Amino acid sequence: MQYHEIGKTGMKVSSLSFGASSLGGVFHDLKEKEGIQAVFTAVEAGMNFIDVSPYYGHYKAETVLGKALKDLPRDRYYLSTKVGRYGKDGVNLWDYSAKRATESVYESMKRLNIDFIDLINVHDVEFADLNQVVNETLPALVELREKGVVGHVGITDLQLENLKWVIDHSPSGTIESVLNFCHYCLCDDKLADFLDYFESKGIGVINASPLSMGLLSERGVPAWHPAPQPLVEACRKAMEHCKAKNYPIEKLAMQFSVSNPRIATTLFSTTNPENVKKNIAFIEEPIDWELVREVQEIIGEQKRVSWANS
Repeated sequence: MQYHEIGKTGMKVSSLSFGASSLGGVFHDLKEKEGIQAVFTAVEAGMNFIDVSPYYGHYKAETVLGKALKDLPRDRYYLSTKVGRYGKDGVNLWDYSAKRATESVYESMKRLNIDFIDLINVHDVEFADLNQVVNETLPALVELREKGVVGHVGITDLQLENLKWVIDHSPSGTIESVLNFCHYCLCDDKLADFLDYFESKGIGVINASPLSMGLLSERGVPAWHPAPQPLVEACRKAMEHCKAKNYPIEKLAMQFSVSNPRIATTLFSTTNPENVKKNIAFIEEPIDWELVREVQEIIGEQKRVSWANS
């Protein structure tokens, strides 16, 4: 496992790290135990960065992750969570006010069984008034950073342009990291265009969703996937090409997403300990760059085709 620093935070994190969003979908006791074991397996294998949010499973993911964390030494991992997106009784909620952001941090620590959050993020800023993020949400988190309640402050979003706008309108040093998803994978590498900018600001980069939310998988996209149909079909053809070569597209996708050392870490999510082991094995093998070229040729004009967040 390789390790890279997130910007100038001092946090040296594994190139592949654990996204706990899947823990928000487990309600059966057996699955919950399996999810907890997946966390243990990840940390034991050297994955030292875990990302979660109160939004995932409407607090369920943080609650399940907290059951795992109470049995893990605190110095074995860095913990990242978020503010701004929530939910109750199956209904999504958003609140980017300073008051709610501050309350949310303390609530998350309680659910997670920890007394310090290494990285706190404003979650999916595109759902907020960006001016409120700059003038209210981020200052509240900076205040918590100054008090030592959290270590570092970041922002997340699907749209890279939103991340840049918030950074451009915030005081230098406010934002220490960005988390972006579906933009550094086999079918979309737009994140690469923004790396010079983020580095010029001393901001670390976290990548997520190396399989582009299922586009780059043999199982295929779930029914709710927002990708346009031509992109879905192009990725399906790319998957078939990899399958014919006995090289699972999931393996190639994982290898590609962790291949850029300018990106500190790539998050993937699972509740299955065996999937953790499998993905670690994938990234420890050398990538077939010729196959990457072939896959991207198949995806063709659908490369970098994106969608709105939901």
